[in-house]
Amino acid sequence: MNPRGFGFVATGDQEDVFISPGEVGPALHGDIVEVEVLGRSSRGLDGRIAEIVQRRRPEVAGTLRRRGKSAWLEPDDGRIRGPIVLWAKGLTGKDGDAAVVRIESFPNYADENPEGTLVAVLGEPGDPKAEVAKILVREQVEEEHSAEAHAEAQQLSEDLARQSHENRRDLRQIPLPTIDPKDARDHDDALWAEATPEGYRVWIAIADVSEYVRPGSALDAEASLRGCTIYLPDRAIPMLPRELAGDACSLLPDVERLCLAVVADLDRQGKVTSFEVVEGRMRSAAKLTYDGVARTLGLTLHGPLDAGAEALKPGLAVLYELSQKLRKMRFLRGALGLDLPEAQVILDETSKVPLDVVRRAQDPGVKIAYTIVEEFMLLANELVARFLGERKCPAIYRVHAKPDEEKLERLGLIAEVLGVKFDTEAMRTPFGVSQWLLQVQTHERRAVLEMALLRSLKQAAYDTVNVGHFGLASDSYLHFTSPIRRYPDLLVHRTVKQLLRGKPPNTSDEAVAALKLSAGLSSTRERSAMDIEREVVDLYRALFMRDKVGEVFEGTVTAVVGSGVYVTLKAVFVDVLMRYESIGPDHYELDEHELSVVGARSGDRVALGDTLHVVIEDVALMRRAVFARRVLPEGLLEKMQQDFPETPGGGGARRNGPNRDTRGRSAPDAKRGDTRDQRRGGRRDEPSRSAPKPTRPGVSPRTDATSRGPKPKASGGRADSGRGGAPAKSGARGGPTRRNKPK
Repeated sequence: MNPRGFGFVATGDQEDVFISPGEVGPALHGDIVEVEVLGRSSRGLDGRIAEIVQRRRPEVAGTLRRRGKSAWLEPDDGRIRGPIVLWAKGLTGKDGDAAVVRIESFPNYADENPEGTLVAVLGEPGDPKAEVAKILVREQVEEEHSAEAHAEAQQLSEDLARQSHENRRDLRQIPLPTIDPKDARDHDDALWAEATPEGYRVWIAIADVSEYVRPGSALDAEASLRGCTIYLPDRAIPMLPRELAGDACSLLPDVERLCLAVVADLDRQGKVTSFEVVEGRMRSAAKLTYDGVARTLGLTLHGPLDAGAEALKPGLAVLYELSQKLRKMRFLRGALGLDLPEAQVILDETSKVPLDVVRRAQDPGVKIAYTIVEEFMLLANELVARFLGERKCPAIYRVHAKPDEEKLERLGLIAEVLGVKFDTEAMRTPFGVSQWLLQVQTHERRAVLEMALLRSLKQAAYDTVNVGHFGLASDSYLHFTSPIRRYPDLLVHRTVKQLLRGKPPNTSDEAVAALKLSAGLSSTRERSAMDIEREVVDLYRALFMRDKVGEVFEGTVTAVVGSGVYVTLKAVFVDVLMRYESIGPDHYELDEHELSVVGARSGDRVALGDTLHVVIEDVALMRRAVFARRVLPEGLLEKMQQDFPETPGGGGARRNGPNRDTRGRSAPDAKRGDTRDQRRGGRRDEPSRSAPKPTRPGVSPRTDATSRGPKPKASGGRADSGRGGAPAKSGARGGPTRRNKPK
């Protein structure tokens, strides 16, 4: 729903249906509804809510309000109709507290308000724990799994431990270490390589989660609903219960585990000559870290030597050697190499108050260690995609379409303004884009150009139609290597095992339709998880900057939008918005190319890639935003006042004396890209998906619907964009009335 009253019903693989305020009825944001299509307009399909099939999750977070004996909740999520009138039972807390309520009585009419009971008082607004809890409630994220799912996980773990697995390939003699960050929360992949007379043999073993998570089970239902694990700065919200994610399925050292493994032979150049996919049982020899592997291989001199890595040094050296050959081949075919920074929030262990926001470790040697694992994950995903494709088996692919033509033109304009050669035709191919990236490596505004490229690329998604993966320059690619934390990987495992056990591929219309639905839902869940992760990081950034108001920072202009100019600070890894009135004592407007802002009288210009100093002006916690004003360069104000005597002395801030803080950091956060990020839970088997895209405040990201043929009815859709119904009338003592039924 949208706060202005209209909404959209998302129908999965069909066209979204626009619902005007008068056709929403008693539906709330997040309800599963049946929609009746009324016709088509310039917006796309228009419809009305015909029936509410299932109500949304009843918990809602917001601000508790109390007036005398009346109490209500103002929802933080503007898409939810409010206020929510609270019943007297169990009322605690004081006016202004952050709180969670449970809707006990949903509206029956268009202008009714929900009613509910107080579930929890979270504390003062602005407390980190309370604010994160509110985000999770708003996005309907359940941290705990159901008792039924926990029971299934425990029972299956015990049953499988007692079973014989003699029919599986015995890989227990292969070392197969796991290599992960120091703070890894699960371990679902292990690898090993050996040199052979012809070249190399490599084993890539992935936890066999599908043996535990069976179709139709409570475990499967919850995994499908969650779609993926959500990674927050202080914890993970796992797709699977911890009994599986952190224990029974995790490839822990010195214990026997079930796996699906890709065993491949490669020639001396790193080209695959043959491969097979097998059901195996394994025993990992060690739990290694990137830091330890980098230290053992001599890629870094930082940190202590790791005994486990030292014991496996010959095999690790072979992995390193082969990974570099695989990487070289991948880039020669045109794979894109975007190395964008990722934010790391340093928290106080007890209070969860942010102590700093930095870029994740950029030790070159440790980064190379990351690429070792990344290359083998990419190899396994491509080989499994080939395995299924050769057998014409329906599957969920990871697809990445060609760049949007309009955005490509925009990128070309930016390149032209910055003096970079740009061949639009070549840029329609991965190889052309990769060559362009090489061209800009030494450009003084490389970060701006790379970010502009990233924003011109489409978002990777899941689909049953294989259109290839542009960013990887791959004709066939899927996700196979992370079934503990991604549901599509789990579905791929099931499909592979069906073939390995001699069953023909299920090509029925029903099976293909079910896969297509799962692909669409998985893409939606993934985007939702990304948004949650990004918002939580932005929340911590805002919390961290609250006591920095008045301090001066150096930064780089990374975006120019309708609401102002975004500056990425160097000292702390935070983006701040410099509104037009905070740029300087002039009237600033976007230039014709929208690459800079220009003072109407003075001609003073602030452009993408400029380095400048800003004073932190304000922090808007609810908007997760930090605002700043520009420190005017020496002599600029005097010159403007000389040329234009009516120029005021304000607007921007004069830079007087030394900066209070001009430490350095750079570039916006790419946030959970498809390269392996440097914490467990990152996607280490795909290139970057997208960077944060600043939008104009108040502009909905959903502007209109795509054009497909109208459907008489589409059931099972979810209302997902606007607040329905009229605002509540005031009740006695300043509180809202309990019911506002039409007369």
